[in-house]
Amino acid sequence: MYKITGKEDLNDQDYYIEVEAPHVVRHWRPGQFVIIMVSDRGERIPMSVATVEDGRVGMFIKKLGKTSTQLYREYNVGDSIYAVAGPLGNPVPLANYGTVVLASDAVCAHAEQLGLAVELSKLGNKVISIQTFKSENEVYPDKYLAKKLVDEHYITTLDGSAGFKGHFIDLLRELLARRDVKAVYAGGALPSLKKLAEATVGKGVRVYTLVRQIMVDGTGMCGSCRVRYNGGIAYACRDGPWFDAHLVDWDDVLRRDARFKRVEKLALEKYLAR
Repeated sequence: MYKITGKEDLNDQDYYIEVEAPHVVRHWRPGQFVIIMVSDRGERIPMSVATVEDGRVGMFIKKLGKTSTQLYREYNVGDSIYAVAGPLGNPVPLANYGTVVLASDAVCAHAEQLGLAVELSKLGNKVISIQTFKSENEVYPDKYLAKKLVDEHYITTLDGSAGFKGHFIDLLRELLARRDVKAVYAGGALPSLKKLAEATVGKGVRVYTLVRQIMVDGTGMCGSCRVRYNGGIAYACRDGPWFDAHLVDWDDVLRRDARFKRVEKLALEKYLAR
């Protein structure tokens, strides 16, 4: 059992939760993820890692499905969850590129920014962070943003109520036009990542994207998270979860991501009804 040592709201839908998992902390590198189980009969859900410190792993989670909602409603500091497996997946490729942009518009990618910012800075990069939210009300508290870890930090909101109006892709286009950006690390909503890949073709910039496909076991055995990649098949859990955006078949990724939407919706509705 893994004790919950911290829990805090990030906004109305997203929350931070921290658990004791020293085996993860000892080996985790930016880009790797964990799989958690709330109970021994619960589903296995992959989670990005936001923080690792003193044997504790912190995650950003959205109240999206049955398990993520149950974890928020029924488990508090001092309680324990059944399992934290990991670290899983491959560390994301990192190097001294010069100027690097981190971009995110959803909970998993906001979490990934923290570890990436630290490691890319250590390698001597100038790191620029762009974090997109729907509105001012959804912007995370300062201590959970990447702003203190990077050289430049920008907030964009879709409704313009905070920071720049628009999406991170809009601001990134401006940066690519006037700055010598060599690499982009982006994650979040899959349709946004497809647009990012299309917007950066031929720009001479490396673009790594977090391809968070549906997983079951997280080790490559089930095949659920397969991605058409560079003319072949890769697995997000084993070969990723970070991939070169320009080599991903995004149409196939989006089709596969929609497979279980109806079932997930029904599971949440049944849980809330109980």
